[in-house]
Amino acid sequence: MEKRMYKVGILGATGTVGQRMISLLDNHPWFTVTALAASENSAGKTYAEACAWQLDTPMPSWAAKMTVVKCEPGLACDLVLSGLDNAVAGEIEDAFASAGYAVVSNAKNHRMEDDVPLVIPEVNPEHLAVINRQRKNRGWAKGFIVTNPNCSTVGLVCALKPLADAFGLRKVAVTTMQAISGAGYPGVPSLDILDNVIPYIGGEEEKIQTETQKLLGIFDGERFAPSSTVVSAQCNRVQVRDGHLECVSVELEKPATRERIISVWRSFVPTAAALHLPSLPVPFISYHEEDNRPQPRRDREAGRGMTIGIGRLRECPVLGWKFVVLSHNTIRGAAGAAIADAELLAAKGVL
Repeated sequence: MEKRMYKVGILGATGTVGQRMISLLDNHPWFTVTALAASENSAGKTYAEACAWQLDTPMPSWAAKMTVVKCEPGLACDLVLSGLDNAVAGEIEDAFASAGYAVVSNAKNHRMEDDVPLVIPEVNPEHLAVINRQRKNRGWAKGFIVTNPNCSTVGLVCALKPLADAFGLRKVAVTTMQAISGAGYPGVPSLDILDNVIPYIGGEEEKIQTETQKLLGIFDGERFAPSSTVVSAQCNRVQVRDGHLECVSVELEKPATRERIISVWRSFVPTAAALHLPSLPVPFISYHEEDNRPQPRRDREAGRGMTIGIGRLRECPVLGWKFVVLSHNTIRGAAGAAIADAELLAAKGVL
């Protein structure tokens, strides 16, 4: 990687994902934030005036003093990280890519498009190869769009990738217990979620099923071939602030033992590890031997919120094996995921 600081703009900077991006980029060794963009209502104000800061960590002083601008091309930066709402993200991200910007998006709008890479650095960095085809298809000389997955997909696929490589993967059934922060701010009304579980999150099950197949599939230089793994998802909102817990059952293609599966998780070294991306945790996966772990409150901050927690591996009488997975939904599943993708682009010399 070229030894330089890359200038970053954040789209949707006043929202919850944008705030988390700003917090994670504070003192980042590769990136410096040079533009904060948001809606017309926020443009022209200082960030401190425009933003109702929701994180427990303080707003960085450098961000507080910056003037918020509109989400329009013309920002002085090398790339933009998009924390925009799905309702507006697609058109705005297209405008930036068309204007020559590298766009890393947390929104769903472009994830499943045939020429847009959906990337987790530890899982499928080779999918960045589709960027050249994307530029050709869309007539973009320089700009492009890269996406990170849905917050509930990330933890699942990170746990599945080592198993798919070592044993092959036929079927996956997953039931999620998703934190209220996944609904954004102000999220779910308290009278709906207190003393309750909501067994529906619009579009979530479909995203998990299709995104998992794209992430575990291959790009052959011409097109994406999704994984043949069959995925069934059920999604629930629970009264946890941060951290998505998922109960997973899998059918493997090759025989495995409990000891061998745990060894595969613990010894898995992603190819991206050689790039020494600042956001990637070591270890990538933490396996918990305790019967009652991982837990959101105790384990979501591991690896600065980027480590995937796995536990309770045991035999499943239906599919073969079952276990639980924990990931921090607003870090590993959103802002941190986008930043890690941007680091991957920098390390690969794509910026």
